[in-house]
Amino acid sequence: MAKLLTGVTIPDFKTTTQDGTPFTSADLKGKRTILYFYPKDNTSGCTLEAKSLRDGREELARMGFQIVGVSPDSEKSHKNFCAKHDLNFTLLADTDHSICEAFGVWVEKSMYGRTYMGVARTTFIINENLRVEKIFDKVTPGKHYEQIAKIYK
Repeated sequence: MAKLLTGVTIPDFKTTTQDGTPFTSADLKGKRTILYFYPKDNTSGCTLEAKSLRDGREELARMGFQIVGVSPDSEKSHKNFCAKHDLNFTLLADTDHSICEAFGVWVEKSMYGRTYMGVARTTFIINENLRVEKIFDKVTPGKHYEQIAKIYK
């Protein structure tokens, strides 16, 4: 599926958080959301990105944002990732990568000559009415919070 475009309504989805709590796309309604997709818990780039958002969370909250991360990892993996790095936001388990597919970020990748399917690191800014406001597809993991804040200050 093609990646979502700005202005469109996000697809419906349901999953669970790192704590096993049910979570649906409707839970984002009424709030501005930084919905970020990342490949894997506890890898270098993904950890840098999560820490950047963690460290900027208070300022982003003052701008009216909540942060929600999505990866194909399990609830247990997310729970450990949050505990290890003191993450202060919600992570969604997308073990069947259906959310990634719906947002168009489940793509063919290649490394060392090997081709495989994986998550294209992408952030969607979602408005209160569940519409895509902005897309970051060139994410700088260690400075992602600053990338977002610079645009919305």
